[in-house]
Amino acid sequence: QVQLRESGGGSVQAGGSLRLSCAASRYMARPYCMGWFRQAPGKQREGVAAIDSDGITAYAESLKGRFTISKDNAKNTLYLQMNSLKPEDTAMYYCAAHEGCAMAAGIPPDFDYWGQGTQVTVSS
Repeated sequence: QVQLRESGGGSVQAGGSLRLSCAASRYMARPYCMGWFRQAPGKQREGVAAIDSDGITAYAESLKGRFTISKDNAKNTLYLQMNSLKPEDTAMYYCAAHEGCAMAAGIPPDFDYWGQGTQVTVSS
């Protein structure tokens, strides 16, 4: 089992930035994938970005250029830097992880472990 704990959410004005963090409870054996998803009220969950143990990244097309995913292997921590935030970015953001995964094309659809989420609210 891997416990994931997100932090860094909050309320910002449009145009602002936030950095989300996701701490994993243990080291994950390679290969693995980690990702960020979000879900707004009344909408389906959508993939935001993902990164695998080799550092290969994938993003939702609409978010490229504003969001950046990264990881610190020494700290077992995943990050999501979000810039130029818009009101439509308001959602609960979830961290996810999957061992035995290597990204081939796009954000993987299946993850074994999920965090509890952190709320991001962007006001206009």
